[in-house]
Amino acid sequence: MDVWIGLLGSVLIAGAAYDKKSLTASGAAAAIVVGTVLYSLGTAAWFGTLIAFFLSSSMLSKYKQKRKAAIESGYAKSGNRDAGQVFANGGLGMLLCIGGALFPHPAWWAAFVGVMAAVTADTWATEIGGLSRTAPRSILTGRKVAAGTSGGVTALGLLATCAGGLFIGAAAWGFGRLGSGAGLAAAGPHPLEMLLPLIAAGLAGGIAGSLADSVIGAKWQAMYRCRVCGREIERRTHCGAEAEPLRGWGWMTNDAVNVIGSLVGGAAAAGAALLAGWL
Repeated sequence: MDVWIGLLGSVLIAGAAYDKKSLTASGAAAAIVVGTVLYSLGTAAWFGTLIAFFLSSSMLSKYKQKRKAAIESGYAKSGNRDAGQVFANGGLGMLLCIGGALFPHPAWWAAFVGVMAAVTADTWATEIGGLSRTAPRSILTGRKVAAGTSGGVTALGLLATCAGGLFIGAAAWGFGRLGSGAGLAAAGPHPLEMLLPLIAAGLAGGIAGSLADSVIGAKWQAMYRCRVCGREIERRTHCGAEAEPLRGWGWMTNDAVNVIGSLVGGAAAAGAALLAGWL
Protein backbone atom coordinates (compact mmCIF):
# COMPACT_ATOMS: atom_id res chain seq x y z
CA MET A 1 0.00 0.00 0.00
CA ASP A 2 2.85 2.38 0.84
CA VAL A 3 4.19 2.01 -2.70
CA TRP A 4 0.93 3.24 -4.20
CA ILE A 5 0.61 6.09 -1.71
CA GLY A 6 4.19 7.15 -2.45
CA LEU A 7 3.65 6.86 -6.19
CA LEU A 8 0.43 8.90 -6.10
CA GLY A 9 1.95 11.59 -3.89
CA SER A 10 5.08 11.78 -6.03
CA VAL A 11 3.10 12.03 -9.26
CA LEU A 12 0.95 14.85 -7.88
CA ILE A 13 3.91 16.84 -6.56
CA ALA A 14 6.12 16.23 -9.59
CA GLY A 15 3.24 17.05 -11.93
CA ALA A 16 2.59 20.34 -10.15
CA ALA A 17 6.32 21.17 -10.22
CA TYR A 18 6.48 20.40 -13.94
CA ASP A 19 3.48 22.66 -14.53
CA LYS A 20 5.25 25.46 -12.62
CA LYS A 21 8.45 24.84 -14.61
CA SER A 22 10.36 23.82 -11.50
CA LEU A 23 11.05 20.42 -13.12
CA THR A 24 11.64 19.35 -16.70
CA ALA A 25 9.93 16.21 -18.02
CA SER A 26 12.99 14.11 -17.18
CA GLY A 27 13.24 15.79 -13.79
CA ALA A 28 9.62 14.98 -13.01
CA ALA A 29 10.13 11.33 -13.94
CA ALA A 30 13.23 11.12 -11.73
CA ALA A 31 11.39 12.83 -8.87
CA ILE A 32 8.60 10.26 -9.07
CA VAL A 33 11.13 7.42 -8.76
CA VAL A 34 12.96 9.02 -5.82
CA GLY A 35 9.77 10.03 -4.02
CA THR A 36 8.13 6.63 -4.41
CA VAL A 37 11.18 4.82 -3.02
CA LEU A 38 11.49 7.20 -0.08
CA TYR A 39 7.85 6.88 0.94
CA SER A 40 7.50 3.15 0.41
CA LEU A 41 10.71 2.25 2.26
CA GLY A 42 11.08 5.15 4.64
CA THR A 43 7.51 6.44 4.98
CA ALA A 44 6.59 10.06 5.64
CA ALA A 45 9.78 10.93 7.51
CA TRP A 46 12.08 10.41 4.53
CA PHE A 47 9.57 11.53 1.92
CA GLY A 48 8.56 14.63 3.85
CA THR A 49 12.14 15.76 4.43
CA LEU A 50 12.82 15.50 0.70
CA ILE A 51 9.68 17.50 -0.08
CA ALA A 52 10.73 20.14 2.47
CA PHE A 53 13.97 20.58 0.51
CA PHE A 54 12.29 20.61 -2.87
CA LEU A 55 9.44 22.99 -2.08
CA SER A 56 11.57 25.49 -0.17
CA SER A 57 14.28 25.49 -2.85
CA SER A 58 11.77 25.81 -5.68
CA MET A 59 10.10 28.79 -4.01
CA LEU A 60 13.43 30.49 -3.44
CA SER A 61 14.46 29.94 -7.07
CA LYS A 62 11.36 31.89 -8.13
CA TYR A 63 11.95 34.69 -5.61
CA LYS A 64 13.18 37.84 -7.36
CA GLN A 65 13.93 35.70 -10.39
CA LYS A 66 14.42 38.64 -12.74
CA ARG A 67 17.03 40.20 -10.46
CA LYS A 68 18.99 36.93 -10.37
CA ALA A 69 18.58 36.15 -14.08
CA ALA A 70 21.87 37.70 -15.21
CA ILE A 71 23.86 35.80 -12.57
CA GLU A 72 22.10 32.49 -13.26
CA SER A 73 22.78 32.74 -16.99
CA GLY A 74 26.29 31.53 -16.26
CA TYR A 75 25.22 28.54 -14.18
CA ALA A 76 25.30 25.11 -15.75
CA LYS A 77 21.71 24.57 -14.59
CA SER A 78 19.04 26.78 -13.07
CA GLY A 79 15.79 26.33 -11.16
CA ASN A 80 14.14 24.16 -13.83
CA ARG A 81 15.65 20.89 -12.57
CA ASP A 82 16.30 17.97 -14.91
CA ALA A 83 16.84 14.29 -14.06
CA GLY A 84 20.55 14.85 -13.48
CA GLN A 85 19.87 17.49 -10.85
CA VAL A 86 17.15 15.43 -9.19
CA PHE A 87 19.39 12.39 -8.83
CA ALA A 88 22.37 14.58 -7.81
CA ASN A 89 20.27 16.09 -5.01
CA GLY A 90 18.11 13.11 -4.07
CA GLY A 91 19.80 10.00 -5.45
CA LEU A 92 22.20 9.53 -2.53
CA GLY A 93 19.32 10.02 -0.09
CA MET A 94 17.38 7.33 -1.94
CA LEU A 95 20.30 4.90 -1.59
CA LEU A 96 20.54 5.66 2.13
CA CYS A 97 16.83 4.96 2.49
CA ILE A 98 17.23 1.60 0.76
CA GLY A 99 20.15 0.82 3.06
CA GLY A 100 18.04 1.72 6.08
CA ALA A 101 15.26 -0.59 4.92
CA LEU A 102 17.63 -3.52 4.37
CA PHE A 103 19.82 -3.03 7.46
CA PRO A 104 17.92 -0.85 9.97
CA HIS A 105 20.15 1.47 11.98
CA PRO A 106 19.78 5.15 12.99
CA ALA A 107 23.02 6.00 11.15
CA TRP A 108 21.18 5.79 7.82
CA TRP A 109 18.65 8.36 8.99
CA ALA A 110 21.34 10.68 10.40
CA ALA A 111 23.28 10.55 7.12
CA PHE A 112 20.09 11.16 5.14
CA VAL A 113 19.35 14.28 7.19
CA GLY A 114 22.88 15.49 6.44
CA VAL A 115 22.50 14.85 2.73
CA MET A 116 19.23 16.75 2.57
CA ALA A 117 20.67 19.53 4.71
CA ALA A 118 23.68 19.82 2.40
CA VAL A 119 21.67 20.20 -0.80
CA THR A 120 19.20 22.54 0.91
CA ALA A 121 21.90 24.73 2.43
CA ASP A 122 23.76 24.92 -0.88
CA THR A 123 20.61 25.83 -2.81
CA TRP A 124 19.54 28.42 -0.24
CA ALA A 125 23.04 29.92 -0.25
CA THR A 126 22.95 30.22 -4.04
CA GLU A 127 19.44 31.65 -4.27
CA ILE A 128 19.64 34.03 -1.29
CA GLY A 129 23.34 34.81 -1.56
CA GLY A 130 22.76 35.87 -5.16
CA LEU A 131 20.76 38.81 -3.81
CA SER A 132 23.66 40.10 -1.69
CA ARG A 133 24.53 43.75 -2.22
CA THR A 134 28.19 43.06 -1.41
CA ALA A 135 30.50 41.31 -3.85
CA PRO A 136 31.27 37.66 -3.09
CA ARG A 137 34.76 36.55 -2.17
CA SER A 138 36.56 33.42 -3.27
CA ILE A 139 36.41 30.75 -0.57
CA LEU A 140 40.02 29.85 -1.48
CA THR A 141 41.74 33.24 -1.73
CA GLY A 142 39.38 35.68 -0.03
CA ARG A 143 39.58 37.99 -3.04
CA LYS A 144 36.49 39.62 -4.48
CA VAL A 145 35.00 37.78 -7.45
CA ALA A 146 32.12 38.49 -9.81
CA ALA A 147 28.63 37.54 -8.65
CA GLY A 148 27.81 34.00 -9.76
CA THR A 149 31.44 32.84 -9.74
CA SER A 150 31.74 29.24 -8.59
CA GLY A 151 33.29 29.17 -5.12
CA GLY A 152 32.27 32.74 -4.33
CA VAL A 153 30.71 33.26 -0.89
CA THR A 154 28.97 36.13 0.86
CA ALA A 155 27.91 36.77 4.46
CA LEU A 156 24.28 36.59 3.34
CA GLY A 157 24.93 33.29 1.61
CA LEU A 158 26.60 31.85 4.73
CA LEU A 159 23.60 32.86 6.83
CA ALA A 160 21.35 31.16 4.28
CA THR A 161 23.54 28.05 4.52
CA CYS A 162 23.01 27.85 8.28
CA ALA A 163 19.28 28.54 7.92
CA GLY A 164 18.90 25.78 5.33
CA GLY A 165 20.62 23.23 7.54
CA LEU A 166 18.56 24.19 10.58
CA PHE A 167 15.38 24.05 8.52
CA ILE A 168 16.04 20.49 7.38
CA GLY A 169 16.93 19.37 10.91
CA ALA A 170 13.63 20.76 12.17
CA ALA A 171 11.69 19.29 9.23
CA ALA A 172 13.26 15.87 9.77
CA TRP A 173 12.23 15.95 13.42
CA GLY A 174 8.70 17.04 12.55
CA PHE A 175 8.14 14.41 9.88
CA GLY A 176 9.88 11.81 12.04
CA ARG A 177 7.13 12.35 14.60
CA LEU A 178 4.64 10.95 12.09
CA GLY A 179 6.02 7.45 12.54
CA SER A 180 9.07 5.24 12.10
CA GLY A 181 9.23 3.26 8.90
CA ALA A 182 11.60 0.46 7.98
CA GLY A 183 14.57 2.75 7.87
CA LEU A 184 13.70 4.39 11.19
CA ALA A 185 12.90 1.26 13.17
CA ALA A 186 16.26 1.19 14.91
CA ALA A 187 16.13 4.91 15.62
CA GLY A 188 12.89 4.59 17.54
CA PRO A 189 10.38 7.42 18.02
CA HIS A 190 11.40 11.05 17.84
CA PRO A 191 10.23 12.75 21.05
CA LEU A 192 11.22 16.31 21.94
CA GLU A 193 14.66 15.24 23.15
CA MET A 194 15.49 14.22 19.56
CA LEU A 195 14.98 17.77 18.30
CA LEU A 196 18.43 19.08 19.28
CA PRO A 197 20.38 16.10 17.85
CA LEU A 198 18.51 16.44 14.55
CA ILE A 199 19.03 20.21 14.51
CA ALA A 200 22.75 19.62 15.16
CA ALA A 201 22.90 16.99 12.41
CA GLY A 202 21.13 19.32 9.97
CA LEU A 203 23.36 22.29 10.80
CA ALA A 204 26.57 20.22 10.58
CA GLY A 205 25.52 18.58 7.33
CA GLY A 206 24.37 21.86 5.82
CA ILE A 207 27.51 23.83 6.62
CA ALA A 208 29.96 21.04 5.75
CA GLY A 209 28.20 20.06 2.53
CA SER A 210 27.69 23.59 1.29
CA LEU A 211 31.26 24.70 2.02
CA ALA A 212 32.63 21.53 0.43
CA ASP A 213 30.54 22.33 -2.64
CA SER A 214 32.05 25.82 -2.75
CA VAL A 215 35.64 24.61 -2.32
CA ILE A 216 35.28 21.93 -5.00
CA GLY A 217 33.52 24.39 -7.27
CA ALA A 218 36.34 26.90 -6.90
CA LYS A 219 39.20 24.43 -7.32
CA TRP A 220 38.15 21.47 -9.46
CA GLN A 221 34.80 22.13 -11.17
CA ALA A 222 34.98 22.48 -14.96
CA MET A 223 34.77 26.19 -15.77
CA TYR A 224 34.69 28.03 -19.06
CA ARG A 225 35.13 31.57 -20.36
CA CYS A 226 32.62 33.11 -22.73
CA ARG A 227 34.33 34.12 -25.98
CA VAL A 228 31.84 36.96 -26.43
CA CYS A 229 31.44 38.68 -23.04
CA GLY A 230 34.53 37.25 -21.34
CA ARG A 231 32.59 36.04 -18.32
CA GLU A 232 33.68 33.00 -16.29
CA ILE A 233 30.85 30.45 -16.48
CA GLU A 234 29.91 26.83 -15.74
CA ARG A 235 28.33 26.26 -19.16
CA ARG A 236 29.94 25.10 -22.38
CA THR A 237 28.05 27.75 -24.36
CA HIS A 238 27.20 31.39 -23.59
CA CYS A 239 26.03 34.38 -25.61
CA GLY A 240 25.19 31.97 -28.41
CA ALA A 241 28.78 30.81 -28.83
CA GLU A 242 30.97 27.91 -27.71
CA ALA A 243 32.90 28.82 -24.56
CA GLU A 244 36.60 28.08 -24.11
CA PRO A 245 37.79 25.75 -21.30
CA LEU A 246 39.29 27.75 -18.45
CA ARG A 247 40.12 25.37 -15.59
CA GLY A 248 38.98 22.33 -13.67
CA TRP A 249 38.35 18.72 -14.63
CA GLY A 250 36.02 18.12 -17.55
CA TRP A 251 34.01 15.45 -15.71
CA MET A 252 33.57 17.60 -12.58
CA THR A 253 30.20 19.06 -13.57
CA ASN A 254 27.81 20.92 -11.29
CA ASP A 255 25.91 17.67 -10.66
CA ALA A 256 29.13 15.87 -9.69
CA VAL A 257 30.00 18.67 -7.28
CA ASN A 258 26.54 18.40 -5.71
CA VAL A 259 26.93 14.66 -5.18
CA ILE A 260 30.31 15.07 -3.47
CA GLY A 261 28.96 17.90 -1.32
CA SER A 262 26.07 15.64 -0.34
CA LEU A 263 28.48 12.89 0.70
CA VAL A 264 30.40 15.33 2.88
CA GLY A 265 27.16 16.60 4.41
CA GLY A 266 25.95 13.08 5.17
CA ALA A 267 29.24 12.17 6.85
CA ALA A 268 29.25 15.40 8.89
CA ALA A 269 25.69 14.82 10.10
CA ALA A 270 26.47 11.25 11.10
CA GLY A 271 29.51 12.52 12.98
CA ALA A 272 27.42 15.15 14.76
CA ALA A 273 24.85 12.51 15.70
CA LEU A 274 27.62 10.32 17.09
CA LEU A 275 29.02 13.17 19.20
CA ALA A 276 25.52 13.95 20.44
CA GLY A 277 25.21 10.40 21.73
CA TRP A 278 22.46 9.50 19.30
CA LEU A 279 24.36 6.75 17.45
